[in-house]
Amino acid sequence: MQHMASTRSSSRGALPVVDLAPFFSTAEDAAAARARATEAVREACMDTGFFRIVNHGVPRELMARMLELSAAFFALPDEEKAKVLPAEGSSSTPLPAGYLRPPADSPDKNEYLLVFNPELVLNMYLAEPAGFRDVIEECYAKLTNLGLLIQEILNECMGLPPGFLADYNDDRNFDFLSLIRYFPATSTEDTNGVSPHQDNTLITFVLQDDVGGLEILGSDGFVPVKPVEGTIITNIGDIVQVLSNKKFKSPTHRVVRKLGTHRHSLAFFVNLHGDKWVEPLPQFAANVGEAPRYRGFKYGDYMQLRLTNTTHPPSNPEDAAGITHYAI
Repeated sequence: MQHMASTRSSSRGALPVVDLAPFFSTAEDAAAARARATEAVREACMDTGFFRIVNHGVPRELMARMLELSAAFFALPDEEKAKVLPAEGSSSTPLPAGYLRPPADSPDKNEYLLVFNPELVLNMYLAEPAGFRDVIEECYAKLTNLGLLIQEILNECMGLPPGFLADYNDDRNFDFLSLIRYFPATSTEDTNGVSPHQDNTLITFVLQDDVGGLEILGSDGFVPVKPVEGTIITNIGDIVQVLSNKKFKSPTHRVVRKLGTHRHSLAFFVNLHGDKWVEPLPQFAANVGEAPRYRGFKYGDYMQLRLTNTTHPPSNPEDAAGITHYAI
């Protein structure tokens, strides 16, 4: 069977499509198809940092059920959702698990449920909707495995020694899943769902409903990313940008709310342990005679820096701290 590794489209909002089927195949031609898919990921990471994956191993029915139950959870009365609010002053790894909303003075207008590795026994669930916990945990396991696969592909894309990223990022306790509901826009001027930002992660996966709203910053401004059922939107984050000495791009993106309707999405973040040291790898700087574009930092320090954007949003969104804080 022939697999299409990547398709490009001239239409605005279309993302490169990467077919992961050959990574689950033992067919004789799978190696060549895997090489084509890997090259497609490399091109996408050097171009926009975003791509869309198909045949990714996460059942379409599970994705649809996850978004359906997420919508049912957020439709519960506020007093019910408040039962899974994190305790005042509580913290976990790396954020408090449970139901949260941005501060009232935040420009971001959404609500979300944070879920961590089920083995940590940090997560909080309500009895309703029925089956919610089981679907979340199944989805979490599938996305964890997918993250490991994409990390392996990135390892190859970056020309790193086999298993380098797997050894570097061998702790899954800082990964997390966020179920998000965006409130309807109140006017054509009040549409911000999540302000423009780059992800402070290694890899991000996004599942979204058919409402749309995700937009990527391109050379001509923000471009909408069209929802395509059964696909998973993938982007690399700041950690890959730093490790690659800015050869690979951590893209700026935002979410725009629509009038008269909620938007539901799921984001899964593949992270580093907070104690990990992050700096441009020699393969992208010292060994090739290029000056490093970033000074090194401990990942946990960067997470805390970014967390202040959420807990104490700056009055001017442009003042939000990002990876440029460590730029040389």
